[in-house]
Amino acid sequence: MNIVVVGGTGLIGKNVIKRLTALGHTATAASPNTGVNTLAGEGLDEALTGAEVVVDVTNSPSFAPADVMHFFTTSTANQLAAERRAGVGHHVALSIVGVERPSDGGYFQAKAAQETLIRESGQPFTIVHATQFFEFIGAIADTATSGTTVTLPPVAFQPVAADDVAAAVTRAAVGAPVNGIVEIAGPERAPFDRIVARVLQARGDERTVVADPAATYFGAHVDDTSLVPESAPDAAGTTLEAWLAAGGATPAPAR
Repeated sequence: MNIVVVGGTGLIGKNVIKRLTALGHTATAASPNTGVNTLAGEGLDEALTGAEVVVDVTNSPSFAPADVMHFFTTSTANQLAAERRAGVGHHVALSIVGVERPSDGGYFQAKAAQETLIRESGQPFTIVHATQFFEFIGAIADTATSGTTVTLPPVAFQPVAADDVAAAVTRAAVGAPVNGIVEIAGPERAPFDRIVARVLQARGDERTVVADPAATYFGAHVDDTSLVPESAPDAAGTTLEAWLAAGGATPAPAR
């Protein structure tokens, strides 16, 4: 198949392209680095010529509520319109577990709006819901840091390795559209603060992690149902300890 990966030069996108190519498919990256600007719609028609599947693994460069809403709604609308013009038969989007539940977080609201556009577009689709990546736990700690203290809500957390997410996205891309959601999460569930503390410890980071039920997650108030799957997901096999042992404690590349 001819598959275009929008955001194909980032952490997940590069991995998806590698996996698709290994399976014998033609996989092409579409990103600002390759002359495709999904916000402006520039380069999309050219990039999607002959494409059978489009995979969207893009992320907003800004998490400010207005910026992230603009990014996901505008970028997605432009992609879907270009797909209709090109006759693309399957739209695959990477999203996050929990966005279908009510949230006061701007990022969650923007992803929910993105998913609504996809569902209402008429395009055959598959949405892959993933929990947070191991690779971004350090960045999460940074956003929750004041001085030498990291303050996080002690809610249920079930992170997953980015490599396992890329495998799930690849499976979706080469499969038939489900016109719904598939979920992937890591194999272990534990309190958010404890997982972050373990990653910081492995990095030799001496910051102290403090549990506070009133703390937010990227500005969103969360509880034990917010960041974990409701159903039994595709539970990836990479444990946190295995990921750390493989060198996961080093800083993650840009997504």
